[in-house]
Amino acid sequence: MTGIFTGSFDPFTIGHDDIVRRALPLFDRIVIGIGVNERKKYMFTSDERMEQISRIFADEPKIEVKTYNDLTIDFARREKASFIIKGVRSIKDFEYEREQADINRQLGGIETLLLYSDPRYSAVSSSLVRELIHFGRDVSEFLPKKIMI
Repeated sequence: MTGIFTGSFDPFTIGHDDIVRRALPLFDRIVIGIGVNERKKYMFTSDERMEQISRIFADEPKIEVKTYNDLTIDFARREKASFIIKGVRSIKDFEYEREQADINRQLGGIETLLLYSDPRYSAVSSSLVRELIHFGRDVSEFLPKKIMI
């Protein structure tokens, strides 16, 4: 059974890493899908994000890292995914992910598996990390060890 874990991952944080590792026992294969929206400005290129995430999971044969630039439901179909995996840190995340899950189920019949964030990581977000980087702060405690910025 395949699950996809999708996001912009700009950058991939310790919270993302935790969700993937907790989902790993549930699936035969997890595809980490890096969403690319040409209208959005990113701090890291899609190639940089793909390389960073691939380095983190280089020793895990059940994990693949790919980019996509269309709807998540279309990416899920191409990957023959049974579930979309999402992490939830707050009620705000929950409401957003619930709406997305409803649409993805309606459009493609695919279910979404929500995993709640470990409380240690609930304040960690890619946007927070980008803000800290912008102001020259050390963000190493918020990133998996194999990511170097």
